[in-house]
Parts: sequence; C-alpha cells; structure tokens
Amino acid sequence: MLRTVEDTRPTPGLSVPVVTALDASGELVESDQRAVVRHVVQGGYGADVVFAMGTTGEWDRLSNRVRQRAIRVCAEEVAKLNASRGSDAGRAVQVWAGITAHTAEETLENLEFSIATGADAAVLAPLSIRGVDDPVRFVTRDVSDRLDASSRRIPVYLYDNADIAVDPRVPHIRTRQVKALSRLDFVRGIKVSAPRKVLGNYTKAAANFRERGEFGIYVGDAMLIFDLFRPRPSLAGRIAEYWNRYRLRGSLPTGVVAGPANALPREWQRAWLVCRAGDGERMEETRAVLEAYRAGSRAAGGRRSIACLKRALLTLGVLTCDAVAEGTPRLARPDAERFDANFERVRDMARERIGAPWVTLPPSTPSEPGAHL
Repeated sequence: MLRTVEDTRPTPGLSVPVVTALDASGELVESDQRAVVRHVVQGGYGADVVFAMGTTGEWDRLSNRVRQRAIRVCAEEVAKLNASRGSDAGRAVQVWAGITAHTAEETLENLEFSIATGADAAVLAPLSIRGVDDPVRFVTRDVSDRLDASSRRIPVYLYDNADIAVDPRVPHIRTRQVKALSRLDFVRGIKVSAPRKVLGNYTKAAANFRERGEFGIYVGDAMLIFDLFRPRPSLAGRIAEYWNRYRLRGSLPTGVVAGPANALPREWQRAWLVCRAGDGERMEETRAVLEAYRAGSRAAGGRRSIACLKRALLTLGVLTCDAVAEGTPRLARPDAERFDANFERVRDMARERIGAPWVTLPPSTPSEPGAHL
C-alpha cells in the first residue's frame, strides 16, 4: 500500500477538462462519453491528462450520481486506451477526477469513489464547497483522513476559479493557504483560472516549498500560455522577460488546462509544445487558429462555450447528442448555424497553418502511428 505520494511528479502537458455527454433528460450517455475520451487523446497526439468533472464537465449542474458515473467511464476508457497502446508507446495518459461537490460529505465520497475507480489524481476546488469556511483545515484533516483510510493514496490538485467560488467575496485561495497546503505530501499542484498576476502569486507561494518536491502550476486561462512563453528578442523585451520570470520566481507553468481542446485536442497539444519550445513563429500560427475558434464561440451568443464545444463534437461525429445540463446556456438557431460555419473555417485554417499531424481527426479517420508521448 502506497502511504505517500511525496515523489509523485506533477504531470506536464495538456489537460483536457472533458465535456459530459448527456441526453435530453440529463442522463449520461456512456458510449458518447467514451467517444469523447478517445477523441481528446487522439492516439497520443492530444491530451496528456483527461480531466473528468471540471467546469467544462458541468459538475455544478449535475447530480452526484451522474458525476460519479462520468468519472468511472472516463477512468475505464483511459485504462483501455493505455493498455491498447502497449509498453512502447511512451508516457501513459492520466485521468484526473474532479471530486468537488456542493457539500463536504459528497466531495469526500467522490474522493473515495475516484480512488476505487483507478483515477490517477483528484482535483479539488475547496472554495466551491458549501459550508467549508476553512479550506486548509478541510484538506489537512478531512481529505487527509480519507486518504489515510483508503487502499490507495493518490495526488490531489487544488483548483482555483473565482467563477465557481461559493462566496464572491473570497474568489481565490489565499497565498498563505496555498503555502500551507503545498506542504502536504499529497497536494502536488494547483490549477489557476485567473489573470497573470494571480498566477504569479501562486507560483511564488509554491516556490517556498520546492525542497520537498515539485509543485505543479497549471494555467486555466489557456490562451495565457502564449504570453507566458512568448520569446522577446529585443533588449527591452529580454528585460521584461527577466522581470516576468522574477515575478514567477524563475518558474514556468507545468501544464495547461484547456476546455476548447475538447474540440481541437491536437491543435492545443501543438500549442503547448511550441510554447514550451519558445518557437515564436509557430506560436503565432497556432495562436491564430485558437483565437479564431474563441472568436467564433463568442460570436455564437456570448457565454455559451460548453454548448459550442458539444456542437463541435456533434459536428465531428464524436457525440450523438449535444444536450447541455439544466442551467447551462444553450445554443439554438441561428447561433448554432453561425458557429458551425465558423468551426469549419477554423478547421480549414488549422489544415493550412498548422498541418498534419497536428490537425484533429474525426473518429472515422485512422490515427497516425508514432505519437509524441
């Protein structure tokens, strides 16, 4: 029995918070959910991490029973994909389970369930749980106790997102709280959906505890990676880059969590790779494609990003139904047709500016061998 995850390194690369495949009644469509997992992995050219029950998964609008079914299906499908790729395929894809629920008890139940289903890690947004006034105490006592009592100890990643915080007056986990939590052996990183300044605060807090192991920082505002990794050839640019690195205490993000990668997993994996390499020319080529997708989603009716993702997956033949949960903004005509036209233009742009093998393939297209993982 593994009693510590002290030496567990945060997984680098692209994490895709997968959509939850629903029918018109709000029930999980298991076959579609499995298809979503296969789609975002793209035979090794897509997700490094399949993140089930994140914000893109509509966790806060589904029953806990549906949340757990989605986690189980994602874990099963990732396990099958890893087994089918064999030992020579490189690093295995991981599945992370979003365990956050509306209550503390359901959240802890989801932790136990995720461990039992074989999840590689749990993701927790403590500020989104009703009645949890002290996130440090909740993690150090309640979460720790459940891990101690479990048959398998897995890493836990924190999730900070002001949009889903219970109390709008407390939008972010405080720096001192991140410092305290990063000292726990099982807390291995944090996903930050926030502007660059807030991201820098978390990175600096984590740096104080690097002697006990690496603490991963994951960018939740995904387009931000183009600014974080942008090369600056001029003297003024290099000074600015030095200052930004100083603010981040010499650290760069471990990975990116990109909801739009549900629709464009290969393009987002390409974005991560060229950003990490500091390849300015290819960064701009890739950025143009991803910006075009974002603009098209906004043009289709404002804050309907989840509905747009499901519409894209329906168009690609991944989903058989693009229903969203009750309370999630829907995409109706003529906005749906407007989005369809833009998505087709984005795919044409990806083929022209990025090219194979970094253009997402629909399910009917065989995957190329020799994935990058």
